[in-house]
Amino acid sequence: MDGTIAGFLAVDGIATGAIYALVAIGTVLIFTVTRVIFIPFGDIAAFTALTLAAIDSKKMPGTLGLVAALAILAFLTEAGSLARTRRLRQLPRAALIYLLLPLAVVGAVWAAIPFAAYEPVRILLALALIMPIAPLLDRIVFRPIASGSVLLLLVVAVALHFALVGLGLIFFGPEGVRTEPLTSFATDIAGIPIPGQSLLIVLAAIAFSLLLFLFFDFTVMGKSLRATAVNRTGARLMGIRPARSGTIAYLLGSVMAGVSGVLIAPVNTIFYDSGFLIGLKAFVGAIVGGLISYPGSAIGALFVGLLESFASFQDSALKDVIVFATLIPILLWRSFASKQIDEEVEE
Repeated sequence: MDGTIAGFLAVDGIATGAIYALVAIGTVLIFTVTRVIFIPFGDIAAFTALTLAAIDSKKMPGTLGLVAALAILAFLTEAGSLARTRRLRQLPRAALIYLLLPLAVVGAVWAAIPFAAYEPVRILLALALIMPIAPLLDRIVFRPIASGSVLLLLVVAVALHFALVGLGLIFFGPEGVRTEPLTSFATDIAGIPIPGQSLLIVLAAIAFSLLLFLFFDFTVMGKSLRATAVNRTGARLMGIRPARSGTIAYLLGSVMAGVSGVLIAPVNTIFYDSGFLIGLKAFVGAIVGGLISYPGSAIGALFVGLLESFASFQDSALKDVIVFATLIPILLWRSFASKQIDEEVEE
């Protein structure tokens, strides 16, 4: 391997690692606020790419039916909870949040698809359609068992992933898609060509990291999320509702997963089940940060991207084995370096 080949591999690894960084940061965001290791994060990214490809082809994406079905289920779940706790006065608000707003998004996207002539508009439609998915899944699946252990929540998250993969096959079919590049710009550094798409991916990862830093440090909503992440009971005593914080975290996670899907679709062929590997490799990066550190997770994700790129050059058949094998020393190091603490659960 000479310097030129190493440069090519480094550029590819950094671009791939930046995608993993977005997913890893979103995973850590959701975990710290809700204690859920959201395995379907990668599936939402893949669904975004498939949705965008369908919109580009002037077809109605299966995500329309998925969001509509989730909205109805979420409303019925919330209505049942309100009925059990005799809070039916809040039913109109629940109908607005869990039913009317998602269905309004579905209707607006359905009506706009035939007239979406410009790529930025199609991207916005895809992102708008993806945004409600994670919050609705939270209300249907995770909030009823919010007081469960992290292990229980993880098992449910894995089961949800397999359910989404099956739904993805029904809604999108087995064919893979690849969208058009978002830019034709290209440059070179030291004789190594760098595609504009790779630059966009890296810039998006940097921008989201900066925006999250500003959000958590300089906004009331961000500070409430941080308080929930540090101590859920203390946050509740201060008037912060963990359920609402969780909804915000899932909404932000959906946005980050959607952006990841839009950015990765032009450089990789995406199938209905591609999200699992994306999410799992990002999870390896998140483990480096201990599932609590955003900078640590981003650095770990970049390391995973570089490792995958160089491993694929040496032996493409073993690249995934090499990436996932890094979990063993990382987990051993985390096990010996961290102190055992009691898990906090909601009463």
